[in-house]
Amino acid sequence: MTFSIVARCADTGMFGLAVSSSSPAVAARCSYTQAGVGAVASQNVTDPTLGPRALELMAHGASAAEAVEILVRTSEHMAYRQVLAVDTAGGSAIHSGANALGVWAEAKGPDVACGGNLLASENVPQAMVDSFAESSGHLGDRLIAVMKAALSAGGEAGPVHSAGMKLVHDVPWPVADLRVDWSDDDPIEELARIWDIYKPQLGDYVTRALDPSQAPSYGVAGDV
Repeated sequence: MTFSIVARCADTGMFGLAVSSSSPAVAARCSYTQAGVGAVASQNVTDPTLGPRALELMAHGASAAEAVEILVRTSEHMAYRQVLAVDTAGGSAIHSGANALGVWAEAKGPDVACGGNLLASENVPQAMVDSFAESSGHLGDRLIAVMKAALSAGGEAGPVHSAGMKLVHDVPWPVADLRVDWSDDDPIEELARIWDIYKPQLGDYVTRALDPSQAPSYGVAGDV
């Protein structure tokens, strides 16, 4: 009931993740990122402990492949889980358990891993990887393009209702954490609209956190 991408920008070192599902608030349960460490998606009968555990392993020196292998070896019920990870070297890894729901598939490449379950087509993850490889520019733009490519390739077997995107870079908090927790229309298009609004302000929010004296105007009523 989910398809997702975890990715690293080779030029900037920024990590990001985007995810969509027919379930509500998918990004609240499935997206995990840490600046300077990596990005992890945990989905399909989600275990929310897997993402933080994978990031902790990678923070202590494990590659994405090693972290996923340790999770598979030491965690219960992994036959029901999908886990995707990417690390600081651009290494990627995926575990898809034998009990993943419906049509499931996975694909990966340098700096990227994509996977999904209850898909309309097993070709969806590869279409996502291809879209990422062919794209350029800001990682957020690339992730949005990948999610749109996933829909064009069939997406989930039924309509999706939630979507989210998380980006980390340089600071210990997400520089973007955008979510559409429920939509009866197109949550990926709504996410794209939110990103278009947020992207020009992303750097300003970081500046306001680090040094408010250097921050630009807030641009809201009453700000002088």
